[in-house]
Amino acid sequence: MAKPIGIFDSGVGGTSIWKEVAKMLPYENTIYLADSANAPYGEKPKEEILRLSIKNTELLLDRGCKMIIVACNTATTNAIDYLRSHYPVPFIGIEPAIKPAALHTKTKKVGVLATKGTLSSSLFHNTSKLFAEGITVLEQEGKGLVELIEAGKVQSPEMKKLLNEFLQPMLEQNIDCLVLGCTHYPYLIPVLKDILPQNITIIDSGEAVARQTKAILDRNNLLSTATHRPEYIFHTNANVEVLKDLIDRPAAQVTYLDF
Repeated sequence: MAKPIGIFDSGVGGTSIWKEVAKMLPYENTIYLADSANAPYGEKPKEEILRLSIKNTELLLDRGCKMIIVACNTATTNAIDYLRSHYPVPFIGIEPAIKPAALHTKTKKVGVLATKGTLSSSLFHNTSKLFAEGITVLEQEGKGLVELIEAGKVQSPEMKKLLNEFLQPMLEQNIDCLVLGCTHYPYLIPVLKDILPQNITIIDSGEAVARQTKAILDRNNLLSTATHRPEYIFHTNANVEVLKDLIDRPAAQVTYLDF
């Protein structure tokens, strides 16, 4: 079997990244770890985020992964430098799509919905400083959103109430772009479209991450040469059914793993 791409997240949200990778690289085997038992990472101290990221990385490497996608904004901003310096495979990270939002905005006001761990990181602030000169970046911590998504309550009244509370101050400031700074949040797009005016563009990182994954595999001569249907393996240390519902791929292997 061709070596798989490893993907980990603080739960099920990184499947939004996996879907883009699977679409762009249809012959690559993948192994996905949903560390839902420890979600969300965004409210944990940096030392704990690093410890969990190391644990996930070593589990994927033990399974022969040729590359690892850190499909979690918080883990990327707090751990990816360490991972890159200590392990021999390429790593792809996720960070909020500030650059495309800054290029797209006409009101010069951009909203960012993310976790506390991402918004407080030096990588986020350095990215904002680099790409958002002359742009007002309005930050909003999405406290409670990940927990509802992990519980399968995307369309719940609680979710809609929280989103309205988080978005209203941004709308009053006349944003025209909303950056989703957590890989869980693309699953909220249908709800967000009901709340937001039509002139607001929702931006996430999924397709850009898939393009970068393909480029790095190609550069390192790691692209699969197979032409048959790949193997998709998913492990979660929480509710298997929530993960199955989001993947919606009958051929995928979804199992509980105590990690």
